[in-house]
Amino acid sequence: MNRNLTLLAGILTENMQWVLFAVLLLIALVIGILMLNFGMIYIRALTSGAKVKFSELIALRLRGVPVSLIVDNRITAVKSGMNLSIDDLSTHYMAGGNVDMVVPALIAARKAGIHLEFDRACAIDLATKGTGKTVLEAVKTSVNPKVIDCPEASSGKTTIDGVAKDGIVIKAKARVTVRTNLDRFVGGATEETIIARVGEGIVTTIGSSNSYKDVLENPDRISKTVLDKALDSNTAFEILSIDIADVDVGENVGAKLQAEQAEANKLIAQAHAEVRRAAAVALEQEMLARVQEMRARVVEAEAQVPLAMAEAFRQGNLGVMDYYKMKNVQADTGMRDSIAGSGNASQNKPAGT
Repeated sequence: MNRNLTLLAGILTENMQWVLFAVLLLIALVIGILMLNFGMIYIRALTSGAKVKFSELIALRLRGVPVSLIVDNRITAVKSGMNLSIDDLSTHYMAGGNVDMVVPALIAARKAGIHLEFDRACAIDLATKGTGKTVLEAVKTSVNPKVIDCPEASSGKTTIDGVAKDGIVIKAKARVTVRTNLDRFVGGATEETIIARVGEGIVTTIGSSNSYKDVLENPDRISKTVLDKALDSNTAFEILSIDIADVDVGENVGAKLQAEQAEANKLIAQAHAEVRRAAAVALEQEMLARVQEMRARVVEAEAQVPLAMAEAFRQGNLGVMDYYKMKNVQADTGMRDSIAGSGNASQNKPAGT
């Protein structure tokens, strides 16, 4: 009995040893895998003073976040005096942000003495996503102002044209110096708004000038007037200066408009004259028609005379002698008319003929 117990104890002890060996082997394998995957990253962070935990590294790998990217940016931040956690950086990466731009932007702002929090930097980075701009560029523009041409070369226009009160076109070109306002960058209007507002201000200022000579004599009047309008309100930038780079004289729009108006007035007068001529022609034709109508009535009345004479004969109101007397009178009258006509013709006849 004791022998069986001793044999059983030996078997159990041997099995326990194998289980313990398997567990130790598994632990060693896990440690080996961890060291193989995260050993160099862990040592790099440890020696840089930005210590990280293996659990954080494993969590990054499980979430599909580039471990080296997050750790390297944390090392850079810690070396610059900013204690950014692995969780902060990985959260921004998973939100679609660019960690490689946020950390350098924070460092640049810190070196320049600009107070920029990590959350605001992340918000700016997400706001600039897909616009071709970065949060680092925004911070650099906040430190070193940039110059914007107005109008932009990409718009296809080379100058901003305005018409003075005397009708002369003034062609102006401006250069706007702006600085990024990080507090208004998220939700603020972009460069396109600045360019549009400055262009509108230039056109308004030129249009309010009595003469183009006033603009040529004092081009700084344009920049002063435009600056007084606070064109940078609700934008992501602060306008530092507006400089008029070039001013040229264009065409005389006023004279051109007057010439076009005169031509239009001439065409209107011609149209009215044509209307009056057409009315006169119509009235003339109407008069001719009325004359023909009167002549027809005369002919109709003359046609009634023989009928009336015939009726008088039938009624006995006109005798034969009366009729002959009337004929004699008509013949005498015709003779007198013929004599008178021939006398006028002889008098009008030239001498010697």
